[in-house]
Amino acid sequence: MLLHCATTNAGKLAEFRQAARYFGADWCIVEAMPEMGRVAPCEETGSSFEANAIEKALYYSRHTQELLFADDSGLVVDALDGAPGIYSARYAGPGATDADNNRLVLDRMRGKPNRAARFVCVVALARQGEIIGVFSGVVEGLLLTEPRGALGFGYDPLFHYPDLGCTLAELDGDRKLGVSHRGRALLALFRFLASDEASKRATRPASSRR
Repeated sequence: MLLHCATTNAGKLAEFRQAARYFGADWCIVEAMPEMGRVAPCEETGSSFEANAIEKALYYSRHTQELLFADDSGLVVDALDGAPGIYSARYAGPGATDADNNRLVLDRMRGKPNRAARFVCVVALARQGEIIGVFSGVVEGLLLTEPRGALGFGYDPLFHYPDLGCTLAELDGDRKLGVSHRGRALLALFRFLASDEASKRATRPASSRR
């Protein structure tokens, strides 16, 4: 099965592909939508992760014949009233780097005793302008006062996962997928695709099965 994803983020694409292997979905080939570089970016006008994921999936799926999924994810910090939230990728402004965003979060968290935070990911699956399923994942943690770890991307170096006693940036790819928000959402997606394919095979005439 060829599955297109709506992203130009190399880090995300690598995680999507690794997730397919890690969760036993080797039958699923994950590729960035070929037209991504030539299609005007989706505006993302939603007020929630789910709304933005659905908006992107509907928009980009009209440019491919294949199944397509889009995700919207980010960091939600209690002491910042939920920020950076849906603006996580551009928290420090248009064109902001991961380092810029991390620095701004640390600046705004200075002196705040409540370090509770969570990563949220919502994945929407669509085909040619029709939503087929929506899947989500959440991981709870604490914000550190300085980055730690050289793996991952985004806010991973700031996000301490208490159950393992480390940041997400200190976990290799497979270990991170096993606990992360994106890993949990993708696991739900691949399980749905597997059950849907199994259902189709079960109802297909025996002479047409391969």
